[in-house]
Amino acid sequence: MALTSKQRAFLKKKAHELNPLVRIGKDGITDSLIQSILEAIDSRELLKVKILQNCEKGKDEVLEELSNCNEFEIVGIIGRTIILFRENKDKPTISLELKSIK
Repeated sequence: MALTSKQRAFLKKKAHELNPLVRIGKDGITDSLIQSILEAIDSRELLKVKILQNCEKGKDEVLEELSNCNEFEIVGIIGRTIILFRENKDKPTISLELKSIK
């Protein structure tokens, strides 16, 4: 699902009140980290991922690695926090609101 700029702005606004649930540490992006992201995003649709200070890769490298995963959409990055979105097919909540925005 390709997001428009208005949809991205809407999702950033929704994510503002969220706390990061997944943290990227010194190991960087691993298969278990991707699995953690997928499990967390299944029920929530919107997720914040925090890049910790001890992460050996820069935020651009982490962002590039995450963009290679086609399971979710990267909404944006604010500082060292990445906002991710994936539509929940079974119980959509944010997706319903998002579809009304053109």
